[in-house]
Amino acid sequence: MSTLKIFSLIGLLLYFALLLFTVTKEKKNYNVLDYFFAGRSLPYWALSITFIASWWGAGSALSTADLAYEDGLGSFWYYGVPVLISTFLMILFAAGIRRVGYLTQGRMMEARYSKSVAKFLSLLILLFMVFNAASQMVGIGDFFGSYLGLSYETAVLLGTLIVLIYSMFGGFRGVVLTDIIQFVLLLISAFIVFAVGFHQAGGLDGIHQAAQAAGKSNYLNMGAGISKYSMYVITFGCAWMIQANVWQRISSARSDRDARKMTVMSFFAYIPLYLMVVFTGMAGFVLYPQMPEGGVVIGLVMDYLSPFVGALVFIGISAAIMSTMDSLLNTASMTLILDLLPENADEQKQVSRSRLATLVVTAVALLISLKIRSILQIAWIASDVITTGVFVPLIMGFFWRRGNTYGALASLGTGFAYCLYNLIITFGVPLPTFWEAQSAQQVILGATLSFLVYVVVSLVTPPEQEKADAFLSQAGFRKKTS
Repeated sequence: MSTLKIFSLIGLLLYFALLLFTVTKEKKNYNVLDYFFAGRSLPYWALSITFIASWWGAGSALSTADLAYEDGLGSFWYYGVPVLISTFLMILFAAGIRRVGYLTQGRMMEARYSKSVAKFLSLLILLFMVFNAASQMVGIGDFFGSYLGLSYETAVLLGTLIVLIYSMFGGFRGVVLTDIIQFVLLLISAFIVFAVGFHQAGGLDGIHQAAQAAGKSNYLNMGAGISKYSMYVITFGCAWMIQANVWQRISSARSDRDARKMTVMSFFAYIPLYLMVVFTGMAGFVLYPQMPEGGVVIGLVMDYLSPFVGALVFIGISAAIMSTMDSLLNTASMTLILDLLPENADEQKQVSRSRLATLVVTAVALLISLKIRSILQIAWIASDVITTGVFVPLIMGFFWRRGNTYGALASLGTGFAYCLYNLIITFGVPLPTFWEAQSAQQVILGATLSFLVYVVVSLVTPPEQEKADAFLSQAGFRKKTS
């Protein structure tokens, strides 16, 4: 075993011990509010860090760099632009989400529409969270496998087990505390890899010369990625804007003002973080005539860093993936316990059920990651579910007074059926379509269909204006009437 692998394994053990020590020394979770929202006692900067860490995962740390190797600056549209769009919209929505007083999206939709809408919507959110968690497990499997020489299955199990243990015992407060540690590690690691790669590549001049020699005239043109990545901008942007783990952080803020400050701080942090990863991939294009085995980041670590520094970077990238995975698993279990299962009056039993729920959703996500070994494919499936199924009734519920339970149910059902239809096609069943699979056209068509059904059905069925007025007034989107 190489020195790098030995240092990396030692570092992983120390890292796990630090996370476990952090969550076990923190105060106990006495109730569900503690377990899933940290008692609404955390400062905005801590929530901002966990917000950033929860979206800075396998796609950000690894896939974006590999895409930048091929497509240059235009690859910023793959993850960077959707994240910025989603976060900007969250800045506008944050105060209203925090002010409405309901902790989960399911509870919000029950107050806005009905219990049946809340259950259906929560089921789709649960599916989204589980599939997204599975994509991070694929990331950890590929990364550990390439770095440590483990089989994919062993690597997935190892990474997932680490996250499961500290997530089960720590709850949301444990997730936030470990995310702060993980954010520091991933920030240091991302900067080291970027700085070394950029320097070895000769900076922008070196990248420009290599691109010109390869005939890539648009390699340094960010706008060149618009057409290729537009489907991801639309799908990921809509899906992430309503991502339940972000709304969980907004609901956990101490006040409306803190909720908005959290999103503003995150927005400005994302810009340099994603640019660093993109330029890392572009530096790899100069240094490697072909994509390195395991990807650009792993190649740079193996070839240009000392074993000690390489082990530090290994822990940092592991932290990036784990910090996203723990957030998704915690929110998935929150949705299952608070929105889908019957409530238990005994708070301690409810906390025990929450831990069991974390175990269950982890097991399901693990099975998915062992069957589908593609981050992009799993992420697309997850985002398609929530974009075509959940987006319209959830967002319109905050704006359109005339929208009602019938419209919301019809929209949810239509969007989910459309998503399933496309999913069946993705797995090779030759069903008729007039749109390109996994394209911007597919996403726009699905969201438009969901929107039209919501509007038409709401207009032809009885209004629920009293319920709508109460919800919109509480959220601050409509003046209270006497």
